[in-house]
Amino acid sequence: QEGQPIYLAVKGVVFDVTSGKEFYGKGAPYNALAGKDSTRGVAKMSLDPADLTHDITGLTEEELKSLDDIFNNVYKAKYPIVGYTSRRILNEDGSPNLDFKPEDQPHFNVKDEF
Repeated sequence: QEGQPIYLAVKGVVFDVTSGKEFYGKGAPYNALAGKDSTRGVAKMSLDPADLTHDITGLTEEELKSLDDIFNNVYKAKYPIVGYTSRRILNEDGSPNLDFKPEDQPHFNVKDEF
């Protein structure tokens, strides 16, 4: 909605992409990525609804490398991290993952996140 922040998730990390409204806002070219974990779509550079998911099963080495590059050089470099998806912080049964610690995440940077 107009005036609301625009969030998207990649690799279970939620980014505030509001400053990129011309890319992710309503009617913008990458709006399909917003509001969900679009990891597979980012890796494949695809806006196909079937690819707008967290599932990376079956991605090629090249797609996984592309995902890491885009994650670090686009999302992490440009947009603030505002949270994590439940898949990142919960166990499969829905209980809290007591082993999850933001500071142990490979992308964690106190300056970026707090």
